[in-house]
Amino acid sequence: MWEIDLEALESIAIGAGILGTGGGGNPYIGKLRAKRLLEQGRRVTIVDPAELPDDAYVVSVGGMGAPTVGIEKIEKGDESYRALRALERHAGVRAAAVISGEIGGANCIEPMIVAALAELPLVDADGIGRAFPELQMVTFFIYGVSPSPAALADEKGNEVVFDRVLDSFWLERIARGITSEMGGAAGYAFALMRAEEMRRTAIPHTLSLARRIGDAVREARRARRDPVLAVLDTTPGRVLFEGKIVDVLRWTTRGFARGTVTLAGSGPDQGSQLVIDFQNENLVARRDGEVVAVVPDLICILDTVDAQPITTEVLRYGFRVRVLVLPAPPQLCTPEALRVVGPRAFGYDVEPPGHTSGR
Repeated sequence: MWEIDLEALESIAIGAGILGTGGGGNPYIGKLRAKRLLEQGRRVTIVDPAELPDDAYVVSVGGMGAPTVGIEKIEKGDESYRALRALERHAGVRAAAVISGEIGGANCIEPMIVAALAELPLVDADGIGRAFPELQMVTFFIYGVSPSPAALADEKGNEVVFDRVLDSFWLERIARGITSEMGGAAGYAFALMRAEEMRRTAIPHTLSLARRIGDAVREARRARRDPVLAVLDTTPGRVLFEGKIVDVLRWTTRGFARGTVTLAGSGPDQGSQLVIDFQNENLVARRDGEVVAVVPDLICILDTVDAQPITTEVLRYGFRVRVLVLPAPPQLCTPEALRVVGPRAFGYDVEPPGHTSGR
């Protein structure tokens, strides 16, 4: 076990922003809320997946909705915690630990807040290894965990429990509609599972990975080394493109932030153009019209100078960035996973990527 302190929180926020591939919500506001709880004496203890008894209950918690809404409608702060308690009341059980649904963005920080409020440990693992826009894309559901019961809660005090849904696609569809009615953002609790199921379906040690990435970036900044390359010293991947954002088309619809961002190349990419499509997260990158990266691999947009991750809701003209592509976790590259998280699941008629390595 290890504990989150203010230094670890700062690093994890950076690493989660990078692993979020543009989505998962901007971690900044969540970081401030978590920092406040730590300063008040609350504790966030991180537990290895192997340390929980097989029959202990674990619940995934986080936020649902469009990232653009998350910076316009600030959360009250207890939405995911109340969703957890609503799920426990309905199921008649008590969770022994919580886990991130996705390690990316604010949804890496939100479970820390729930862990602090509920005085529960947080598992060093998650259900995606990045961020994705829809619930059926979580490895818990891909590999057999029941999608119900589940719960949502909003800042007004509304709580909704799903007693039974047919599958994770129906959970996504119904929960997304309710989230939209709640104002476009809500806290969730789902994938009520035993620890044995969690170990079989989760992507392990991703919280530690986010911390290592953030540590590397912060150390590179202090030493005046290239913080973008420091990311690649920590995890496999490569620089895909360097340039300036020259156009952003973005709209919020059906609970998602959708759009495209266009980059004009600079340095080694002078004279080329990169266009990235996103649905909360970056999905596909085309260099001069040719697909060069696609889900489930991670397409990450970082500020050229300090490697600060730039999420889809804050993309704007003039940012000078480098785009990294990092390999997807192996749990996202199986045939059953690719049916849900591969490019064709998003409507792109291209082959899913192989693993990316080197730089």
